[in-house]
Amino acid sequence: MLTFFTTAKAFHGHNGIIQRNALKSWTLLHPAVEVILFGDDDRAAEVCGEFGLRHEPHVERHPSGMKYLNYMFERAQAIARNPFLCYSNCDIILLDDFFRAFTQAAAWRQRFLLIGQRWDTDITAPIEFTNPRWRDSLRALVHSRGLRQKRHFVDYFLFSRGLYDQVPPLVVGRSWWDHWLVWKALSRRVPVIDCSAAVVAVHQNHGYAYHPLGKEGTNDDDLARRNKALAGNGKQLRFLVDATHSFTERGRIRRTPFRRLAVYTLPNLVNSVIFNTLWIRKPLGLQRKNLEKIARKLSFRM
Repeated sequence: MLTFFTTAKAFHGHNGIIQRNALKSWTLLHPAVEVILFGDDDRAAEVCGEFGLRHEPHVERHPSGMKYLNYMFERAQAIARNPFLCYSNCDIILLDDFFRAFTQAAAWRQRFLLIGQRWDTDITAPIEFTNPRWRDSLRALVHSRGLRQKRHFVDYFLFSRGLYDQVPPLVVGRSWWDHWLVWKALSRRVPVIDCSAAVVAVHQNHGYAYHPLGKEGTNDDDLARRNKALAGNGKQLRFLVDATHSFTERGRIRRTPFRRLAVYTLPNLVNSVIFNTLWIRKPLGLQRKNLEKIARKLSFRM
């Protein structure tokens, strides 16, 4: 079975709403799911008591106050009561399709890393979890108003215990730690599965008022550059496109050996073909938009 672990900001205002939404959704995936919340942030203990979560108030911090990822990964793997763990950002709502993907991957292999794209969605109110159709309503909202983010955003990491036995002192709340986690699994020759085609992971949009430069500041300030330096000066960074396997739309796990080539090289190749073949495409009735559509479809399926 599965143990989630995460850390949060203070449970105030909009942050409090979306964090409670995320945590509650994880507890509803299965009665045996365990959730560990790290940090003594304001009202964290109260929320843990309300939802029946395990509260670990102590977490090691950088002098700036940012939390160290390595402490949470080491401690979570030591105390989790389950053989599989999932670190997720505390603004991600997960639905029953996520648990189905997990159980299928666990039946397929004993060691793996499961990651996927997120859907950015404006959610400003508490989810009505007592409504038996809350999942259907949320999916409808996501598909009508949400934005499927690009492949370089990774917000959840489901893995077998012991995979992350050595993690550098990266800090959360800044960029690059997530891409290092993908690289680490690949470096250990552990299958990395992209479940984007099978899972709708809902990222609840929020602001970045905690940083004076907003979102851009979290990518390129001193702490972000420190994270990148700890990741082999940027050499130990991988993305969703580097996954060795992926779920198909029918829920099967398949190898994706040429994925990076398909995602980055194929569109450029198609554009070159489009530009250089106008003389023959026109009499054949091959329109540019149709070729671009085919290229996008092939790239997405990879």
